[in-house]
Amino acid sequence: MAAMHKAFLIAAPSSGSGKTTLTLALLRILARRGFRVQPFKCGPDYLDTRLHTLAASYKERKSSGINLDTFMASEAHARTLFGRYGSSSDVSVVEGVMGLFDGAEKAQGSSAEIAKLLELPVIMVVNAKSMAYSAAPLLHGFRTFDPEVKLVGVIFNQVNTPTHYRYLEAAALDAGVEPLGYVPRNEGIAISERHLGLNTSPGYDREAVIEAMADHVEKTVSVNRLLDLSRVVLPPSVSEPCGRAVPAAGRKVIAVARDEAFNFLYEENLAVLKEHGEVVFFSPMEDGHLPESDLLYLAGGYPELYADRLAANQAMRKSIAAYCFRGGAAYAECGGMMYLGRSLSAADGTLHPMCGVLDLDTTIQEARLTLGYRKVSLDGLYPHELRGHEFHYSRIDRQGTLQNIAVVANARDEGCTTALFRTRNTFASYVHLYWGERRDFPEFLMARG
Repeated sequence: MAAMHKAFLIAAPSSGSGKTTLTLALLRILARRGFRVQPFKCGPDYLDTRLHTLAASYKERKSSGINLDTFMASEAHARTLFGRYGSSSDVSVVEGVMGLFDGAEKAQGSSAEIAKLLELPVIMVVNAKSMAYSAAPLLHGFRTFDPEVKLVGVIFNQVNTPTHYRYLEAAALDAGVEPLGYVPRNEGIAISERHLGLNTSPGYDREAVIEAMADHVEKTVSVNRLLDLSRVVLPPSVSEPCGRAVPAAGRKVIAVARDEAFNFLYEENLAVLKEHGEVVFFSPMEDGHLPESDLLYLAGGYPELYADRLAANQAMRKSIAAYCFRGGAAYAECGGMMYLGRSLSAADGTLHPMCGVLDLDTTIQEARLTLGYRKVSLDGLYPHELRGHEFHYSRIDRQGTLQNIAVVANARDEGCTTALFRTRNTFASYVHLYWGERRDFPEFLMARG
């Protein structure tokens, strides 16, 4: 008989309802109570998973946030990840994305799809700042729209007073959804939430912010009852083999940039890299040279916020350029691509020299948000379609002669102007690729180094 596991999904009617704040608070509350907590995030977000990791890691116990995305990978892969990572925990907490039924195309890839796939009970977070009994038809609609989605409880956010909550409590009961408490309005918490994912300064005390969130939520939310409602059967925990078995003698050294400027990393991408070799982390801002390696991975991040420090570290820029110019294998995405360019123009117009590997210049000025899922085909070089996500405010200001080796489309199969550049054995794009299910992709890159 399969063992029962405690797990639930935090969803909302729309973005901005308070999902992330509540999720971080619950992760920390559970961790403080001694539970081994495994956080998951629906969708491609790499900012929330970083915060999840911080909130769920308590004292000597560390737990990394994992993405569950049924556009970037298959349903079978999502089930495998949930089973594998959840099996080593006491409680799995899944944060949804946008509104409960919002996906790439209708509900495809939505929180609702993940909830059904994994048979997770759903806890709704409703921003009740300007609402009372009208919560009843709202909750009734979400509970009945898709009978396969098990909406079992609701937590109301931005509640004015205990009297206000009593109206909301009655509305929830009439809608057939169990009320599990509320989160009082707190301007200090709201300000902290706005800065939590954006302030990357080492002096910003995220730990204290998360502790304050947990203290605030624990007073008025019934965590014990929430756990009572959160029983699921975990999928089997299985391993996904990489493209081929990599013998010890053939294992490589993979240098991964990780610091305040480069930190948009999917945990499962790192797990795949570790199947192929030893992963060595380094800082393009602080270290003097690139480690000896067989593959360089420059992930996205905030290079525009640290452009002066990146430019000032000439030794590192020269080291990376030398590696790439002699044909070393490298993959750079978004912020990593910007760093490999000739220059980066900051918001104030200051021009900062970068590595000069790619004949392009990027800028933050007059840029608009580019956002969406991407399908990437590598023009016959790699046999499988790759999936990923594009999210950036910067833009390419000047592009020289660069080879685009990919055809890129969005979730609706409409063509995109986004490119995947190749120069020598350096590959770079604005797309954040997910290769958790394409576990031979690092081997493809290193074969060209």
